[in-house]
Amino acid sequence: MQPDSATFTSGQREVSGSDPGAQESNAQASDPPSELHRSMGPRHLIMIAMGGVIGSGLFLSSGYTIAQAGPLGAVLAYLVGAFVVYLVMSCLGELAIAYPVAGAFHIYAARSIGPATGFTTAWLYWLCWAVALGSEFTASGLLMQRWFPDVAVWVWCLVFAVLVFGLNAFSARLFGEAEFWLSLVKVGTIIALIIFGGAALLGFRPLATDSGTPLLLNNFVTSEGLFPQGFSGVLVTTLAVFYAFSGSELIGVAAGETKDPARSIPKALRATVFRLLIFFVGAITVIAATVPYENVGLDESPFVTVFGSLGVPYAADIMNFVIITALLSAGNSGLYSCARMLFSLADEGHAPKVFRKLTRRGVPLTAVSISMLGGLASLLSSVMAAESVYLVLVSVAGFAVVGVWMSISASHFFHRRNFVRAGGDVSALVYKSPLYPVVPILAFTLCLISVIGLAFDPNQVAALYFGVPFVAACYLFFYLRHGRRSAANLNESATTR
Repeated sequence: MQPDSATFTSGQREVSGSDPGAQESNAQASDPPSELHRSMGPRHLIMIAMGGVIGSGLFLSSGYTIAQAGPLGAVLAYLVGAFVVYLVMSCLGELAIAYPVAGAFHIYAARSIGPATGFTTAWLYWLCWAVALGSEFTASGLLMQRWFPDVAVWVWCLVFAVLVFGLNAFSARLFGEAEFWLSLVKVGTIIALIIFGGAALLGFRPLATDSGTPLLLNNFVTSEGLFPQGFSGVLVTTLAVFYAFSGSELIGVAAGETKDPARSIPKALRATVFRLLIFFVGAITVIAATVPYENVGLDESPFVTVFGSLGVPYAADIMNFVIITALLSAGNSGLYSCARMLFSLADEGHAPKVFRKLTRRGVPLTAVSISMLGGLASLLSSVMAAESVYLVLVSVAGFAVVGVWMSISASHFFHRRNFVRAGGDVSALVYKSPLYPVVPILAFTLCLISVIGLAFDPNQVAALYFGVPFVAACYLFFYLRHGRRSAANLNESATTR
């Protein structure tokens, strides 16, 4: 997952992830713009969301989902994930049009629920991307084992961390263009998997090899039944699936620089949900139908396993390289967005002012360095099994993004209720989430169930041990530092940015 074009504002300064080169020049300009340029349309928003979603959550942890839930269970888990994304995106659409400002989720929560919840949401989103860095590095290190089995995973994690840190600390001019093309590569990879894997399942040769490529959905009937781990196997994998879909909410982050939000945002939301449904569910169906669930895990990307089974020369090695490149792309933009979130929080007085310091190139180097701590968590693979480290990092990042989704759902519930109580006419809304209050309540409930499911999976329960105290600490710090500051004051501050 990667935030290709997250945008944050800092007083009179604009920091745009879609054009880091412009960000650098703006930092040095004598008269920087005072407002965001609303230049983005639906096409840009769709690419932001698609690029943001496609990362290790699909390329690697989908193997864990199939192994835990079984072939049919994995498909069901991804269908549930797509459904929850639709619910959350419906809530987000109404909020993004009502508050088309940079700052997105924590602004929604601060205005609709309370400033403490807004503060906690902001830090949860920072945590999501910071920890996701570690998962991307660990995933890349695991995939490097295909070529260098004798080199420890943590060595590759360190190499990749230094590379990504250098790109963020010294130059970001090629960031936007590189991320655009890398996003196209990732989408192309998924399409290739669906086409060639689907052809093999239909019996087309030479893709369907004599070694026993299954036909159609024969793989779904296992020796232990349709759900080899029981239906609980589906429940415990939902958080990993939600993590795979994380990044779709970046449409809300980009609302502040979207032209004609009332038209662009709903169109982008519908297109994004539809494409995620086709790409993710299609890919997981092909993988589950091609590879026996006992043979998938975290030691190799299921994409590599599928292409390796098709008999195409060097296809698996090429795919391994493509996926590693995609994961490092996710880590690169993740660190970029993470640092800018810290920069924004510091400017609002919700993080130490040192995070606002810029280098001559306009890089918030201190914020970049602190955000990299999440990536360095991948070095724990030197003392723990790399697969275990990866699962813990994915679980923590999944907990954080699900917490943000719950905040979006709750914000929409209270926003609509407050709107009606103030005498607002729902029929006059340019875009309104359907079936209120069912949609926000259902979205919140399903997200909560996925968090509860962590308690039943020993591989992911560490996310609760870390995530719950983190949320409590955010609320406690806010009340100790800022007291019961009124939401009205916070709204006024956010509006003037």
